[in-house]
Amino acid sequence: MFVLGIIPARYGSSRLEGKPLKDICGKPMIQHVYERVLQSTLLDEIIVATDDERIVAAVKQFGGKAQMTSIDHKNGTDRIAEVAKDIPADIVVNIQGDEPLIDPRMIDEAIQPMTTDMELKACTLCRPILSEDDVTSPHVVKTLFDLQGNALIFSRAPIPYPRNRELYQAYEHIGVYVYRKDFLMQYIKMPQTPLEITESLEQLRIIENGIRMRVVVVTVPYEGLSVDTQEDLDRVRAIIKERS
Repeated sequence: MFVLGIIPARYGSSRLEGKPLKDICGKPMIQHVYERVLQSTLLDEIIVATDDERIVAAVKQFGGKAQMTSIDHKNGTDRIAEVAKDIPADIVVNIQGDEPLIDPRMIDEAIQPMTTDMELKACTLCRPILSEDDVTSPHVVKTLFDLQGNALIFSRAPIPYPRNRELYQAYEHIGVYVYRKDFLMQYIKMPQTPLEITESLEQLRIIENGIRMRVVVVTVPYEGLSVDTQEDLDRVRAIIKERS
């Protein structure tokens, strides 16, 4: 079983232009992401999928693999599919290019169910929410799953409603996605679905089509710090500098 990890990295950003190349303690951000992903024990190959030659050059400079993709892709899923279509992989993992603190053990936890349940088409991650502010924030995507760990819903709303708090626990969705390659190629051709459009969450397309998607609760610490603004970048720089 060949497992391909793809890191989509777009140059344009309304809040932080060229963020994959932003310097973090002497390295571009994409290098920090790449080097952490390299520590996964279940990935056989890692490729950066980008729309800009400057990112390709930066990745090649530190010894990584990168591939140019169309500038017209609307999301990272379409971008990784363009790269994956010509590679004989069994499983494709979409890893966010703006999380330089990602724990590689999380990636392995997302892949693991796909290696044991051959009927499973897709898998993702979540973690318990400990802050009431995160429960109510529309910027924190929540998920619910059944007793077998299969996704029931993803929403920006505060779910579940805590009518009875005895067993109450909300979970934050973590944006690492694992797909069977053949399913990924089908998925990108599926029309958008009503809930997907309403919530602006593309993973809803999977469960709205009645396809099983596993949600794994991570067992490793997750800092959940994606770099979207200059403030995020400054915070990551401080964390990495302190660790060094």
